[in-house]
Amino acid sequence: MSSRMPITESTGSCSDNIARLREALDKAEAVVVGAGAGLSTSAGFTYSGERFERYFADFARKYGFSDMYSGGFYPFTEPEEFWAYWSRYIFINRYMDAPKPVYRQVFDLVREKDYFVITTNVDHCFQKAGVDKKRLFYTQGDYGLFQCSEPCRQETFDNEKTVRQMMEQQKDMRVPSELLPVCPHCGKPLTMNLRSDDRFVEDEGWHQAAARYENFLRTRGNERILFLELGVGYNTPGIIKLPFWQMTAQNKAATYACINYGEAVCPPEIAGQSLCINEDIGTVVSALRG
Repeated sequence: MSSRMPITESTGSCSDNIARLREALDKAEAVVVGAGAGLSTSAGFTYSGERFERYFADFARKYGFSDMYSGGFYPFTEPEEFWAYWSRYIFINRYMDAPKPVYRQVFDLVREKDYFVITTNVDHCFQKAGVDKKRLFYTQGDYGLFQCSEPCRQETFDNEKTVRQMMEQQKDMRVPSELLPVCPHCGKPLTMNLRSDDRFVEDEGWHQAAARYENFLRTRGNERILFLELGVGYNTPGIIKLPFWQMTAQNKAATYACINYGEAVCPPEIAGQSLCINEDIGTVVSALRG
């Protein structure tokens, strides 16, 4: 099944599709939740507008970028300034709660089911919502982890204490030099554990989560599975979207449900097994719970 195949948009009314999705949830023997950036956006983790202005107005004035994402690629020349930016970025998107309770509401839908969650999001919202970490695979990293920039070994380090110190002690867009994080093994600078190139560290926890996800899929391959895709775009379709399509096609008892404002589509080959809802995720989840 190719990502270049023709795709089919949702048919039927939103209320009809929500009713069908509620029925699919009730009947499912297992649920696999696949979540992308659209879910965090629905929960209020926006990277521009009011949130950006509240926390990064000084950086915006100095450098002219207008959203957090763009700022993340700015080539800061001083590590003290780099970490002033990134400690704020990590703090508000990892250690602060999302403005809306969408993640908790999603978990409420599946918590009594046989479920597993795979996500490309790195904001850790699922675990904060109560999802069992043994039923969660965060494939692209975690804002809450550092890794060696080299890297000298496949190991990650919790960063909450350091990030909070950087937030408290930064001044004039700089953190104290003594707070700059370095690898305890080789002394090289630490960086974020985010997949951006071939230096991304897949530590022991990552491999254990990958194995649990593979085992979950393998042992439930012929069951009545609901593949519930939430806010997944086309930046990395090979992680969630295409596998969900393929596994639905291979299992005639499976249902594929896509909730994605503006991109709710499926291939024609599985249209008869699919529900595509072109709406805000939070709105749909609230209706499902109502």
